[in-house]
Amino acid sequence: MSNDIAYPVFRTTDLALALSTARSLMEFGRCEYSEVSAYAEFHSFAEVRRAAKELPGAWFQGQAEYAEFDGVPWEQQPPLAVGVQGPALPADPAAYEGRLPVECRLSDQPVGSIEDAFAAAIGTNMGCINWETLSWPDAPEAGFHGESKHAEVTLLFNSRTRELDEPAGDHTVLVHVRSAVFDGRQTREPYAHWLAGQAGLTVIGPGQRT
Repeated sequence: MSNDIAYPVFRTTDLALALSTARSLMEFGRCEYSEVSAYAEFHSFAEVRRAAKELPGAWFQGQAEYAEFDGVPWEQQPPLAVGVQGPALPADPAAYEGRLPVECRLSDQPVGSIEDAFAAAIGTNMGCINWETLSWPDAPEAGFHGESKHAEVTLLFNSRTRELDEPAGDHTVLVHVRSAVFDGRQTREPYAHWLAGQAGLTVIGPGQRT
């Protein structure tokens, strides 16, 4: 089993520039089966309702405790707790008590189908767009074979970490490669530098693992 490591290659406060830069890098590895997913966390009733109008196809799920589902039939479980698409979200603010932050997901979508709408809906909230099942090419001059399993590009909104555990006032683009450690050194890091260079970018920080 192998894992990936993601290197930051671009950072800006300009959301449109961050999205266009991430797309340029993604296009370098895009293939016919590439997909895109997105995730965000919304911390208020107003923000959830606004996002639901802008992203009607997204799934929204609030916080819940496992114990509250014990013995409760599926049809009687709170919709917000089990997850619903935007149009089915409760309109009563009381339904959101104890459920915030609400997570929003769009998974395994065609490339180009959700990115603009999601970026427009994110606001000041933390979230990400992840382009996956890409195919990085060989880099014979750098001594590296291509990569498919761990070929991804991530755009972080209002955060600098993949865990979205600390807000930031800017947006960061990450390029993913296979994690391969030898003698305490990431031997695939030069490949990340090479990939970044193909899009006119450069690695600007340490790799991030999940």
